[in-house]
Amino acid sequence: MLGRQSDHKEQGTRKAFSFNLAAFEEVTQTSSWPLKLDLIIIHQQVELLGMILGTETANKYEIKNSLGQRIYFAVEESICFNRTFCSTLRSCTLKITDNSGREVITVNRPLRCNSCWFPFYLQELEIQAPPGTIVGYVAQKWDPFLPKFTIQNANKEDILKVVGPCATCGCFGDVDFEVKTINEKLTIGKISKYWSGFVNDVFTNADNFGIHVPADLDVTVKAAMIGACFLFDFMFFEHSLAGL
Repeated sequence: MLGRQSDHKEQGTRKAFSFNLAAFEEVTQTSSWPLKLDLIIIHQQVELLGMILGTETANKYEIKNSLGQRIYFAVEESICFNRTFCSTLRSCTLKITDNSGREVITVNRPLRCNSCWFPFYLQELEIQAPPGTIVGYVAQKWDPFLPKFTIQNANKEDILKVVGPCATCGCFGDVDFEVKTINEKLTIGKISKYWSGFVNDVFTNADNFGIHVPADLDVTVKAAMIGACFLFDFMFFEHSLAGL
């Protein structure tokens, strides 16, 4: 009798543990990935020290949903030498954490070239999600007139293309990078750099971006597009008072 009660109690404990574990996994998965988002907003935080001194500081970004609620926070890790002498071409790592402080995405950027006149060793990002597991890449493709990139899977197979405008200054309006199918016949989304106003654009390097994608797009592709957004910021919109 006592043995049956003990077995029954143990089974009940196992059932309760299994249920709680399943619920926990569901909650953490939902909080770790923008599963159903069709708009991801990225806001670069203003670095007052860099703005005053005209120096390049490590970038920090808030990643929000369409309601303006923060879902992630991204911090650049790089050395001062690279930021000073390599400027926007610098190698760095961007670590993206959720609201509990857990790292969920890692973006690695090596030191590479960035010139329409030099079609070799162009820009590339490696996306890890979770950290340690490569899920994709963002690779620049050479083009003499337009900024072009591909979103790739873990095997470096092209999935999507991203095509930007001929002029990316964005002095008086938004700058849109269209996300297209491989044959470039269909546009499925866009990555936009929102115009922040003349004063903000000239005197700070704080940029705002919006990633418009289908809600059911694979989450690893969304992670790669977040990385692409960071890359575009470095390549086309990063500046400081030192460069004026």
